[in-house]
Amino acid sequence: MDYQQKFGVFSGSGFHLDDCPARMDDDRTKEQLEEQTQANCAELAKLQYKLYAENRRAVLIVLQAMDAGGKDGVIRHVISPLNPQGCRVFSFKVPTPVETAHDFLWRYHLVTPARGEIGVFNRSHYESVLVEKVHDLASAEAIEKRYAQINDFESRLTAEGTTICKFFLHISKAEQLHRFRARFTDPDKQWKISDSDFRERAYWNDYQKAFDTAIRRCSTQLAPWYVIPSDYKPFRDLAVSALLLDTMRKMHLEVPSGRVDLAKIEQLLDAES
Repeated sequence: MDYQQKFGVFSGSGFHLDDCPARMDDDRTKEQLEEQTQANCAELAKLQYKLYAENRRAVLIVLQAMDAGGKDGVIRHVISPLNPQGCRVFSFKVPTPVETAHDFLWRYHLVTPARGEIGVFNRSHYESVLVEKVHDLASAEAIEKRYAQINDFESRLTAEGTTICKFFLHISKAEQLHRFRARFTDPDKQWKISDSDFRERAYWNDYQKAFDTAIRRCSTQLAPWYVIPSDYKPFRDLAVSALLLDTMRKMHLEVPSGRVDLAKIEQLLDAES
Protein backbone atom coordinates (compact mmCIF):
# COMPACT_ATOMS: atom_id res chain seq x y z
CA MET A 1 0.00 0.00 0.00
CA ASP A 2 1.20 3.50 -0.85
CA TYR A 3 0.44 5.10 2.52
CA GLN A 4 1.39 8.59 1.39
CA GLN A 5 -0.96 8.53 -1.55
CA LYS A 6 -3.71 6.81 0.45
CA PHE A 7 -3.71 9.06 3.51
CA GLY A 8 -1.74 12.18 2.62
CA VAL A 9 -3.40 15.56 2.17
CA PHE A 10 -0.88 17.63 0.21
CA SER A 11 -3.38 20.27 -0.80
CA GLY A 12 -6.57 21.18 0.98
CA SER A 13 -8.42 21.68 -2.25
CA GLY A 14 -11.40 19.35 -2.35
CA PHE A 15 -10.66 17.77 1.04
CA HIS A 16 -13.60 16.65 3.18
CA LEU A 17 -13.10 14.73 6.41
CA ASP A 18 -16.43 12.97 5.84
CA ASP A 19 -14.79 11.18 2.90
CA CYS A 20 -12.10 9.67 5.14
CA PRO A 21 -12.74 6.27 6.75
CA ALA A 22 -12.11 5.77 10.45
CA ARG A 23 -11.32 2.08 9.88
CA MET A 24 -9.28 0.44 7.14
CA ASP A 25 -9.68 -3.25 6.38
CA ASP A 26 -6.45 -5.22 6.01
CA ASP A 27 -6.00 -8.88 5.12
CA ARG A 28 -3.12 -9.29 7.53
CA THR A 29 -3.61 -10.62 11.04
CA LYS A 30 -3.07 -8.52 14.14
CA GLU A 31 0.21 -10.33 14.71
CA GLN A 32 1.39 -9.64 11.16
CA LEU A 33 0.56 -5.95 11.45
CA GLU A 34 2.40 -5.69 14.76
CA GLU A 35 5.40 -7.58 13.34
CA GLN A 36 5.64 -5.16 10.41
CA THR A 37 5.32 -2.18 12.76
CA GLN A 38 8.20 -3.51 14.84
CA ALA A 39 10.30 -3.95 11.70
CA ASN A 40 9.51 -0.38 10.65
CA CYS A 41 10.47 0.92 14.09
CA ALA A 42 13.78 -0.95 13.98
CA GLU A 43 14.65 0.80 10.73
CA LEU A 44 13.39 4.12 12.10
CA ALA A 45 15.83 3.76 15.00
CA LYS A 46 18.70 3.34 12.53
CA LEU A 47 17.63 6.44 10.61
CA GLN A 48 17.29 8.36 13.88
CA TYR A 49 20.91 7.51 14.63
CA LYS A 50 21.93 9.00 11.29
CA LEU A 51 19.81 12.11 11.93
CA TYR A 52 21.48 12.56 15.32
CA ALA A 53 24.99 11.98 13.93
CA GLU A 54 24.43 14.28 10.96
CA ASN A 55 23.19 17.06 13.28
CA ARG A 56 21.96 19.26 10.43
CA ARG A 57 18.23 18.61 10.23
CA ALA A 58 15.29 17.81 12.51
CA VAL A 59 11.93 16.04 12.39
CA LEU A 60 8.71 17.29 14.00
CA ILE A 61 5.84 14.84 14.46
CA VAL A 62 2.42 16.36 15.20
CA LEU A 63 -0.30 14.14 16.70
CA GLN A 64 -3.89 15.35 16.83
CA ALA A 65 -7.05 13.40 17.55
CA MET A 66 -10.32 13.43 19.40
CA ASP A 67 -10.14 12.26 23.02
CA ALA A 68 -9.14 8.57 23.13
CA GLY A 69 -8.01 8.84 19.52
CA GLY A 70 -4.72 7.06 20.13
CA LYS A 71 -2.03 9.71 20.50
CA ASP A 72 -0.55 7.99 23.57
CA GLY A 73 -0.80 4.63 21.82
CA VAL A 74 1.21 5.85 18.84
CA ILE A 75 3.84 7.28 21.17
CA ARG A 76 4.03 3.99 23.06
CA HIS A 77 4.19 1.70 20.02
CA VAL A 78 5.96 3.82 17.39
CA ILE A 79 7.95 6.52 19.19
CA SER A 80 9.15 4.73 22.34
CA PRO A 81 11.50 2.38 20.42
CA LEU A 82 13.55 5.44 19.44
CA ASN A 83 16.58 6.58 21.44
CA PRO A 84 15.32 9.13 24.02
CA GLN A 85 18.65 10.94 23.79
CA GLY A 86 17.54 12.33 20.44
CA CYS A 87 13.76 12.24 20.74
CA ARG A 88 11.57 14.42 22.95
CA VAL A 89 7.80 14.31 23.46
CA PHE A 90 5.83 17.37 24.51
CA SER A 91 2.20 17.35 25.67
CA PHE A 92 0.30 20.61 25.62
CA LYS A 93 -2.47 21.21 28.12
CA VAL A 94 -4.39 24.37 29.04
CA PRO A 95 -2.02 27.33 28.56
CA THR A 96 -0.44 28.79 31.69
CA PRO A 97 -0.72 32.51 32.52
CA VAL A 98 2.82 33.00 31.21
CA GLU A 99 1.93 31.26 27.94
CA THR A 100 -1.28 33.24 27.45
CA ALA A 101 0.70 36.45 27.92
CA HIS A 102 2.46 35.68 24.62
CA ASP A 103 1.21 35.00 21.10
CA PHE A 104 -0.45 31.60 20.59
CA LEU A 105 2.59 30.07 18.86
CA TRP A 106 5.13 31.10 21.50
CA ARG A 107 4.98 27.99 23.68
CA TYR A 108 5.30 25.70 20.66
CA HIS A 109 8.26 27.48 19.13
CA LEU A 110 10.11 27.14 22.43
CA VAL A 111 10.20 23.36 22.10
CA THR A 112 10.56 22.70 18.38
CA PRO A 113 13.24 20.04 17.81
CA ALA A 114 16.86 21.12 17.59
CA ARG A 115 19.10 19.92 14.78
CA GLY A 116 19.64 16.19 15.08
CA GLU A 117 16.45 15.65 17.08
CA ILE A 118 12.99 14.22 16.59
CA GLY A 119 10.29 16.18 18.39
CA VAL A 120 6.77 14.92 19.03
CA PHE A 121 3.85 17.22 19.79
CA ASN A 122 1.07 15.39 21.65
CA ARG A 123 -1.57 17.95 20.71
CA SER A 124 -0.06 21.01 19.15
CA HIS A 125 -0.36 24.53 17.79
CA TYR A 126 -3.57 23.35 16.10
CA GLU A 127 -5.39 23.45 19.42
CA SER A 128 -5.72 27.18 18.78
CA VAL A 129 -7.97 26.54 15.76
CA LEU A 130 -9.73 23.55 17.32
CA VAL A 131 -10.60 23.96 21.01
CA GLU A 132 -10.61 27.73 20.86
CA LYS A 133 -12.79 27.68 17.76
CA VAL A 134 -15.29 25.13 19.09
CA HIS A 135 -15.67 26.92 22.42
CA ASP A 136 -15.57 30.48 21.06
CA LEU A 137 -12.45 31.31 23.07
CA ALA A 138 -11.14 33.47 20.23
CA SER A 139 -12.95 35.65 17.73
CA ALA A 140 -13.74 34.37 14.25
CA GLU A 141 -11.39 37.04 12.90
CA ALA A 142 -8.53 35.82 15.11
CA ILE A 143 -9.14 32.19 14.15
CA GLU A 144 -9.12 33.10 10.47
CA LYS A 145 -5.72 34.77 10.82
CA ARG A 146 -4.29 31.79 12.66
CA TYR A 147 -4.49 29.43 9.69
CA ALA A 148 -2.09 31.66 7.76
CA GLN A 149 0.09 32.13 10.85
CA ILE A 150 0.32 28.36 11.32
CA ASN A 151 1.28 27.89 7.68
CA ASP A 152 3.94 30.58 8.04
CA PHE A 153 5.26 28.97 11.25
CA GLU A 154 5.58 25.59 9.55
CA SER A 155 7.08 27.13 6.43
CA ARG A 156 9.82 28.80 8.48
CA LEU A 157 10.58 25.54 10.28
CA THR A 158 10.92 23.63 7.03
CA ALA A 159 13.07 26.37 5.53
CA GLU A 160 15.48 25.91 8.46
CA GLY A 161 15.72 22.16 7.95
CA THR A 162 12.84 20.65 9.94
CA THR A 163 10.74 17.98 8.25
CA ILE A 164 7.15 18.05 9.56
CA CYS A 165 4.81 15.04 9.69
CA LYS A 166 1.27 15.77 10.89
CA PHE A 167 -1.05 12.91 11.80
CA PHE A 168 -4.76 13.19 12.47
CA LEU A 169 -5.77 9.93 14.14
CA HIS A 170 -9.30 9.58 12.83
CA ILE A 171 -11.73 7.56 14.98
CA SER A 172 -15.49 7.14 14.85
CA LYS A 173 -17.83 8.41 17.52
CA ALA A 174 -18.83 4.81 18.33
CA GLU A 175 -15.19 3.79 18.77
CA GLN A 176 -14.56 6.70 21.11
CA LEU A 177 -17.42 5.57 23.34
CA HIS A 178 -16.08 2.00 23.26
CA ARG A 179 -12.68 3.24 24.44
CA PHE A 180 -14.25 5.36 27.17
CA ARG A 181 -16.05 2.25 28.45
CA ALA A 182 -12.83 0.24 28.31
CA ARG A 183 -11.06 2.88 30.37
CA PHE A 184 -13.87 2.93 32.91
CA THR A 185 -13.72 -0.83 33.45
CA ASP A 186 -9.90 -1.00 33.65
CA PRO A 187 -8.60 0.14 37.09
CA ASP A 188 -5.22 0.95 35.53
CA LYS A 189 -6.84 3.34 33.03
CA GLN A 190 -9.63 4.94 35.06
CA TRP A 191 -7.38 7.91 35.76
CA LYS A 192 -7.51 8.75 32.05
CA ILE A 193 -11.27 9.38 31.96
CA SER A 194 -13.14 12.35 33.39
CA ASP A 195 -16.40 14.26 33.17
CA SER A 196 -14.78 16.66 30.71
CA ASP A 197 -14.36 13.83 28.18
CA PHE A 198 -18.12 13.48 27.99
CA ARG A 199 -18.68 17.24 27.96
CA GLU A 200 -16.34 17.49 24.96
CA ARG A 201 -18.06 14.53 23.30
CA ALA A 202 -21.21 16.64 23.10
CA TYR A 203 -19.28 18.88 20.68
CA TRP A 204 -18.29 15.99 18.39
CA ASN A 205 -19.78 17.48 15.22
CA ASP A 206 -18.26 20.88 15.93
CA TYR A 207 -14.83 19.31 16.39
CA GLN A 208 -15.19 17.34 13.16
CA LYS A 209 -15.92 20.57 11.31
CA ALA A 210 -12.97 22.29 13.00
CA PHE A 211 -10.60 19.44 12.06
CA ASP A 212 -11.96 19.46 8.52
CA THR A 213 -11.20 23.16 8.17
CA ALA A 214 -7.77 22.97 9.83
CA ILE A 215 -6.65 20.09 7.60
CA ARG A 216 -8.00 21.78 4.48
CA ARG A 217 -6.45 25.17 5.28
CA CYS A 218 -3.10 23.89 6.58
CA SER A 219 -2.11 21.05 4.26
CA THR A 220 0.87 21.86 2.07
CA GLN A 221 3.45 19.95 0.03
CA LEU A 222 6.08 20.72 2.66
CA ALA A 223 3.91 20.02 5.71
CA PRO A 224 1.09 17.67 4.71
CA TRP A 225 -1.53 16.17 6.97
CA TYR A 226 -2.01 12.41 7.07
CA VAL A 227 -5.52 11.30 8.03
CA ILE A 228 -5.03 7.87 9.58
CA PRO A 229 -7.94 5.43 10.04
CA SER A 230 -7.52 4.72 13.75
CA ASP A 231 -10.46 2.64 14.93
CA TYR A 232 -8.22 -0.44 14.62
CA LYS A 233 -5.10 0.22 16.65
CA PRO A 234 -2.68 -2.25 14.98
CA PHE A 235 -3.37 -0.73 11.56
CA ARG A 236 -3.05 2.79 12.96
CA ASP A 237 0.39 2.04 14.37
CA LEU A 238 1.53 0.37 11.16
CA ALA A 239 0.36 3.28 9.00
CA VAL A 240 2.07 5.90 11.17
CA SER A 241 5.32 3.92 11.33
CA ALA A 242 5.28 3.33 7.57
CA LEU A 243 4.72 7.02 6.82
CA LEU A 244 7.47 8.12 9.20
CA LEU A 245 9.82 5.55 7.69
CA ASP A 246 9.06 6.68 4.14
CA THR A 247 9.54 10.32 5.12
CA MET A 248 12.90 9.74 6.79
CA ARG A 249 14.14 7.52 3.96
CA LYS A 250 13.52 10.39 1.57
CA MET A 251 15.74 12.64 3.69
CA HIS A 252 18.75 10.57 2.53
CA LEU A 253 20.39 10.75 5.93
CA GLU A 254 24.07 9.82 6.17
CA VAL A 255 26.48 9.40 9.05
CA PRO A 256 29.18 12.09 8.55
CA SER A 257 32.76 11.15 7.89
CA GLY A 258 35.23 11.29 10.78
CA ARG A 259 36.32 14.74 11.88
CA VAL A 260 39.65 13.66 13.33
CA ASP A 261 42.94 12.40 11.94
CA LEU A 262 42.16 8.67 11.91
CA ALA A 263 45.78 7.75 11.24
CA LYS A 264 46.84 9.63 14.37
CA ILE A 265 44.10 7.94 16.44
CA GLU A 266 45.27 4.58 15.12
CA GLN A 267 48.80 5.36 16.28
CA LEU A 268 47.52 6.27 19.73
CA LEU A 269 45.54 3.06 19.91
CA ASP A 270 48.57 1.03 18.83
CA ALA A 271 50.66 2.76 21.49
CA GLU A 272 48.16 1.68 24.14
CA SER A 273 48.18 -1.94 22.96
